Amino acid sequence: MLPALPFLLVYLGLSYLLVREDIHSGLLPNKYLCPLLWCGLLFHLCIHPDFLASAVVGAMAGYVGFAVIYWGYKLVRKQEGMGYGDVKYLGTLGAWHGWCVLPALALTAALLAAIYLLIRLLCKPGEQTLKNPLPFGPFMAAAGLITGWQSLISFPL
Repeated sequence: MLPALPFLLVYLGLSYLLVREDIHSGLLPNKYLCPLLWCGLLFHLCIHPDFLASAVVGAMAGYVGFAVIYWGYKLVRKQEGMGYGDVKYLGTLGAWHGWCVLPALALTAALLAAIYLLIRLLCKPGEQTLKNPLPFGPFMAAAGLITGWQSLISFPL
């Protein structure tokens, strides 16, 4: 666990900065996404080398999965349905947690966002909650911690 601690601190620190930035500006900047992606791949190279292939495939699958949704929606509706930072962030989370976790991670993030919107609609019924863009980064960060913590932390028995 001790050799993984610096990586986990970087993961938590950069995830916090991404969440804060997404809430304040609605953007997930590359200055946090890129180091988080490369740190995730380096984490698996140094700490879990047998998991590195799953991490690389996870980065590609996460990126491609949301990119298909992004471009499909944009082609059909002629407007963006999500930010491209969300596409890159799912690829980054795939690098940390591997490809197997991605479907559960995306579903968990969507459910957390839906619960949040439902609570906002119930608390402020007159507000036009659904018309405003929703920063999805905080929900993906929470889903990454909820669904993928097993791939990051291994306790010796």
